[in-house]
Amino acid sequence: MKAAILNGLNDLEYADIPDPDPVGDNPVLVRVGAVGVCGSDVLRYGHGKAYRYPLVLGHEFSAIVEEAPHSPGLTPGDRAAVFPLLHRHDDPMSEIGEYALGTGYDYFGSRRHGAMSERMWVPERSIFRVPNDMPLTHAAMVEPAGVALHAMLKVQIPTHATALVIGAGPIGALAAQWLRILGCSRVLVADIDDRKLEIMTGLGFETLDAKAGDTAELAKTATGGWGPQIAVEATGNPNALVQAIDAASVQGQVVLLGDLSGDLHLAKAAVSSLLRRELRLYGTWNAKVAPKGRSEWDMVIAHLGRDLHVDELISHVLPLEAAPATFRKLTDRAIWYNKVLFAVSDEAQAEVRTQ
Repeated sequence: MKAAILNGLNDLEYADIPDPDPVGDNPVLVRVGAVGVCGSDVLRYGHGKAYRYPLVLGHEFSAIVEEAPHSPGLTPGDRAAVFPLLHRHDDPMSEIGEYALGTGYDYFGSRRHGAMSERMWVPERSIFRVPNDMPLTHAAMVEPAGVALHAMLKVQIPTHATALVIGAGPIGALAAQWLRILGCSRVLVADIDDRKLEIMTGLGFETLDAKAGDTAELAKTATGGWGPQIAVEATGNPNALVQAIDAASVQGQVVLLGDLSGDLHLAKAAVSSLLRRELRLYGTWNAKVAPKGRSEWDMVIAHLGRDLHVDELISHVLPLEAAPATFRKLTDRAIWYNKVLFAVSDEAQAEVRTQ
């Protein structure tokens, strides 16, 4: 079968690889529908962050069931989003459904071959069915939308709350939408990218041009000097986290959603202010997919296409054979992009042609 396989630093090849082997309990053979490019994929490709070589990238993906020999509830042709983390059953955190907080887990597209390929075997538990009329590109957005939801569920949303999201990339845009869905009266979104701010304006958000001044000061001005009750860092820039902390109101909540690209230094005065304002700082990682049927991923699927919008965030949908050239452009920042997806299956490619 064909796959985009990472052979080494900056060395991605579209080539034939052996068919996959079954993995996990009640393995299900799927055809990959569409697969998204995460920032971590770009780091693995161009910055030496891969666990091993060779490696098929891709952990944000949709799929079409091909064979489900041990799963009578699944039918060939069913559409699904696939949770990429493979937890250890004997880990204590697995007993309470916190798979992502366990140790020794496996991961599609990171620690084992992922979804930038034509077919995969995945455990039945990892499959989350989506409506058959949901575009496969949208279903591939369940994973990042679940990451954003998991983070936003950590905060307590006060009455008539104002929130600030720093970073209007896909994760920040999804976090902003979840804050609105979950009850924030007002959500401000800050970025330095005019095109991303334009997308957020189109989605009905107030935007702050971070090129115009310090984001914390802009947010305080926009809130009459109070600052937002919730501040979310969604860029991975250490300075943005400092700004989120500075912006937050008294007894505010700060969410670290971006994976910081460097070390963070907090001045003594900033730490003192954090203490005296009694801020709460939340770390967050991945999403919770248990109990099945009532999980965060189930919530994402229920809201997709209703009040959670992903189509506006997708800047590119390309064939998988374009992956080597595309990753070079992403790493070199040779093109503007927001969310890049590869349409792998015939069905996903047909959907793109009819749009």
